Order: sequence, then C-alpha cells, then structure tokens
Amino acid sequence: MNSPRHVLLRRQFDLTWSLFDYHLDRLDAEDFLWQPGPLCWTVHRQADGRWLPDWAETEPEPIPVPTIGWLTWHIGWWWGTAVAHASGRKPREREDVAWPGDAESAIGWLRALKDEWLEVLDGLGEADLDATAPFPWGHGADRTVADMAAWVNAELMKNVAEIGQLRLLRAASSA
Repeated sequence: MNSPRHVLLRRQFDLTWSLFDYHLDRLDAEDFLWQPGPLCWTVHRQADGRWLPDWAETEPEPIPVPTIGWLTWHIGWWWGTAVAHASGRKPREREDVAWPGDAESAIGWLRALKDEWLEVLDGLGEADLDATAPFPWGHGADRTVADMAAWVNAELMKNVAEIGQLRLLRAASSA
C-alpha cells in the first residue's frame, strides 16, 4: 500500500476503526438490545436459535431506530458482502446472515471482519483499485474498487456514530 490512494483509504479506515474500537470496548451486553423508543428495529431469536433482524424491502416511514444489535448485524451483513466481492467470492444472501446472538460474539465477528477487510485492502495493487466493483452499486455501474473501499469507510463511520450515540443515550438514560 504505497500509492497515495492506498494511504488515504487505509488512514480513513484506521481512524474509523479506532473510533469503533473505543465504543466496542465500552459496550455492555445490555446495550445491544436496548430500545430507546417504541419504534425500533432489533434482532430476534428464532425457534431454531438463530437471531434474525427486523427488515423491510422498502424503507418504512417513519424510519425505525435501530438497536445496537441490529446495527452490528447490519455491519456484519454489508461488510461481509463487501469482503466477499473484493475477494472474488459469492456473498451470502441477506436472509442467511444471522446476528451472532450475544455481545461478545458480535464484537468478535466485527473484529474478524476488520481483519479480513484489512487483508483485502492491504493486498490491493494500484491496478486493482481501478477495477470495476460490483458492490454496492450492482453490475454495470461505473464504480471502482477504490470507490467501494471509500464507501466501506463512509458506511462504517456512519454506523459507528449510530452505535456510539445509542451507547451514550442508554448510559445517560440510566444515570
């Protein structure tokens, strides 16, 4: 990763991850399913033991507030999809991606995805960054792997901010 684009993408990611790590280290198990209001999306344990998220094919109005559990599932789903695409593998369908079921497992899942993503990101050559990326825009879009890596940074930053805000709200509401 010597090119200026590699350096920029990696620095952006490292900054985002450092903020995420700050919150991950401070999350309590109860934070994950805490609902700040009556209209929330969360994850639910199914009869078969899997934890699946609330979901709608079109975004509802008003938009439900996601729980930290839902957000960690969401990150795992989209990031796992990005890693699969960047690694040349077929990603899992959204319906097949379950939340791990508890705080420790969810945090471990996200940290493992970080390691997988860094392996992909650090292995990209300059020509790879210019290749067409199929995710998240779909086939035929004029977006590159560099665009996808920048999107991962932006999407992760957004989700980290949401998780941090929920963690702080829960702490303030129980103080």
